[in-house]
Amino acid sequence: MGEGVLEFDGRGEPTARRPLTVEELRRFRFSRLGPEGVQTPEDVRIALAEAMTADVPQPDSTAPAMPAGFTYLGQFVDHDLTMDRTESQLGGDVNLDDLVQGRSPALDLDSVYGRGPLDPIDRVFYAADQVKLKIGTTSATPVPDAGTDVPLEGFDLPRAGSGTTGADRRRALIPDLRNDENLVVAQTHLAFIRFHNRVVDELALTGLSGQRLHRAARAQVVRHYQWMLRHDHLPRIVDPAIVDDVFTNGRRFFEATGRGYPGAAQPATMPLEFSVAAYRLGHSMIRSNYQWNRVFNSEGPLGIATLLLLFTFSGTSGNFVPGSDLDDPTVQGPDTLPTNWIADFRRLYDFTEAGRPDLVPGTGGGNVTKLIDTLLVNPLTALPAGTFEGRGRDVPPIHRNLAFRNLTRANMVKLASGQQMAALFEVEPLTAEQIVTGNGGVLLDSLTEQQRAALVEATPLWFYVLREAEFGGGLLGPVGGRIVAEVFHRSMEASRWSIVREPYWRPSFGPDQTTFRMTDLLLFAFEGKADLLNPLGD
Repeated sequence: MGEGVLEFDGRGEPTARRPLTVEELRRFRFSRLGPEGVQTPEDVRIALAEAMTADVPQPDSTAPAMPAGFTYLGQFVDHDLTMDRTESQLGGDVNLDDLVQGRSPALDLDSVYGRGPLDPIDRVFYAADQVKLKIGTTSATPVPDAGTDVPLEGFDLPRAGSGTTGADRRRALIPDLRNDENLVVAQTHLAFIRFHNRVVDELALTGLSGQRLHRAARAQVVRHYQWMLRHDHLPRIVDPAIVDDVFTNGRRFFEATGRGYPGAAQPATMPLEFSVAAYRLGHSMIRSNYQWNRVFNSEGPLGIATLLLLFTFSGTSGNFVPGSDLDDPTVQGPDTLPTNWIADFRRLYDFTEAGRPDLVPGTGGGNVTKLIDTLLVNPLTALPAGTFEGRGRDVPPIHRNLAFRNLTRANMVKLASGQQMAALFEVEPLTAEQIVTGNGGVLLDSLTEQQRAALVEATPLWFYVLREAEFGGGLLGPVGGRIVAEVFHRSMEASRWSIVREPYWRPSFGPDQTTFRMTDLLLFAFEGKADLLNPLGD
């Protein structure tokens, strides 16, 4: 806040500029939870990033294993909490709702709804009735068989379909184009569109119509979304004892009343410690390949789906053309997702949790996340430029390394170290031996003695949070878990519709009034039908 807009120039170097008037009005309000930290030297960041992304075996999550869909649900949530600077969010009139709600870091699904169907720009995301959200149709492909050689409505994001380049035509008609930077988060976004549209159908039976119906549906969708995050997503990534403490007893450190903050009525902010470090835990959960559907799996006709292919078959990072230059926006190909790449959600989530043993995946099986630790899969050393708005620019190879990007972002904002945050939270910090040796994560043998000393003296918060998780069985602990749980709590509190401010509310689209998981959301969105959750069959 007050430091301007942070960007990279043509050489990939950080720059800052004064915000435009409209950006100032809609600025994403960042804050600091802790003090400023000491910057990590570049040679240490490079050495650490290369060690974290080395091509070495990595353990899956265990006891219990976490279904791989939660990796990308986490990414979807991250995009709900951060400002989107796409054209749809810039220009046009600014109304009070934009300032108070849409532009604050609230868990309110503005990444799905934008500024609503009456906004002259964002109405492009909506169907003709201005109540439901648009949905897309896939492109028929003869590979591998007649089952994929048909277009299927409702299984791709809506897309522009026109423009001067292939990238223009493939552009998703959604408020946040980051939700189309890989195929898993794109299909997750699609599931939320379908969930909204199903809730609309349900509420229409009560006699509601028009904008009253849209507002009522959004309110129900957002509350169910928050319930699922609180009871299903958070306890899978954060020590449940920390989650329960925060949601039962309230926040102790982040915008907590009685600690110099005026209270919940004030606009929420987004602490850098969350957005630049703690909630980047999901990068450790990514797999290098996925059992995707009956076509793309380890025993299928076209082999397993690699992470690169999941970038390729997205509109923001890819072009739907395997083997092509992903950084070239002019590549021609299909304008919508090929039918053979539709997700089999049975491979991303465990529907037996919801009492549906009939939804166990077929040949090749399902996927679980990688363990939350200090290791990232090697493909993350070479991100497509579209994942960071780098298309058309000369990008140094190290800037494509996700670990380096995370460490550098923290450096740019002088983020507090792990030790500083442990002191703030009054918890015992990791020892020097724990930081260097870890507990099954990255080995730091490739770092020089001087580099290891610098790392121990002021450990970058993102690395510290992941190292801490190694000693917590793959769950965020006293530092990382506290940051994530308190920000989730505040972001729910800040939403127009809030299960924190409305503790009496209970879900109505799950199996009972206390249960609503991600599997329940998907079952409702896809009508509980196997041929919709997995339209390509086995």
